[in-house]
Amino acid sequence: MSRNTREAVPADANGLLEAMRSAEDSGMMLFGPGERRLTPEQVERMIVNFRENPASALFVAEDTGGIAGYLIARGDETGRTRHRAYVVIGVHQRARGKGTGTVLLRQLDGWARERGLRRLELTVMTENEAAVALYRKMGFQVEGVKRDSLVIDGRYVDEYYMAKILE
Repeated sequence: MSRNTREAVPADANGLLEAMRSAEDSGMMLFGPGERRLTPEQVERMIVNFRENPASALFVAEDTGGIAGYLIARGDETGRTRHRAYVVIGVHQRARGKGTGTVLLRQLDGWARERGLRRLELTVMTENEAAVALYRKMGFQVEGVKRDSLVIDGRYVDEYYMAKILE
């Protein structure tokens, strides 16, 4: 079970890349299996960029096998949108169903509240029932349906647009 979550550091690049690839192999991520071609050096630079951007964060969850999952919160400094962040979460195959997503979303909540954010938002495939259930459990609500949002194996797939308002 993943209980240790923290901000990613450049030394996490290889483990993060493995977790990203495993998450994408699920078929439930924006990138399909093998579609995103990142090198460890590119992932390391991505981590550095997130660490240098006060409006965004990249968290990892660890288990005995290494990095079990990751969560990206992308915010910006624009006056009208600095109160919100867009969230992407991925969990390594070995860690699914073991609380990894829950601990990452708890880490996100603390980070968002510290920064005075009001809104967290994400998209998720409507057929990804486990993820939808996790997001609902953590306080996200469906705000709409993005019809035919993705094309997967030649078929159109809908996504929910979900958000959580931090009180």
